[in-house]
Amino acid sequence: MSRRRHIERLLPELKAYAYSISDRREDGDDLVQDAVARALRADSPPRRLGEFRPWMFRTIRNLNTDELRKRRVRREYLERETRLSGEISDDPKHERDMHVRAAFATLSSEMREILTLIDILGLKYDEAARVIDVPRGTVMSRISRARRALRDRITGVESDKRSTP
Repeated sequence: MSRRRHIERLLPELKAYAYSISDRREDGDDLVQDAVARALRADSPPRRLGEFRPWMFRTIRNLNTDELRKRRVRREYLERETRLSGEISDDPKHERDMHVRAAFATLSSEMREILTLIDILGLKYDEAARVIDVPRGTVMSRISRARRALRDRITGVESDKRSTP
């Protein structure tokens, strides 16, 4: 049986499962749509319905987990940004956050982009590679260089501050 026929046959079950694990019906529809798109693009999905069915459920589950993780990361980032922009504090954490933000702003756009995709938005390397249309290894190299550059700038900012009277 073809992939498309498997999908057509499983569609009601896939929707039921996606609706049961998502908060809103629209989110469930998105999960099914994304899972079907992945199944159609997959190089070698299971051929037999008995293997294809759990494979699709795992795909939906993984997509949901990824989406929840992304939402959590975005929420935490927005909360941190709101806190940083709305409060003036003597808290050392606040001061460090401000130094990190200042150091981040000095990075090249390529470094800011990769740090944002991976460390702020929580994309996986493969997802980031698809976003910026480069191989996974390039993403790994760029994130390593960007993290090092950010760390060096933060260290420089903190050591400059300590040496200032």
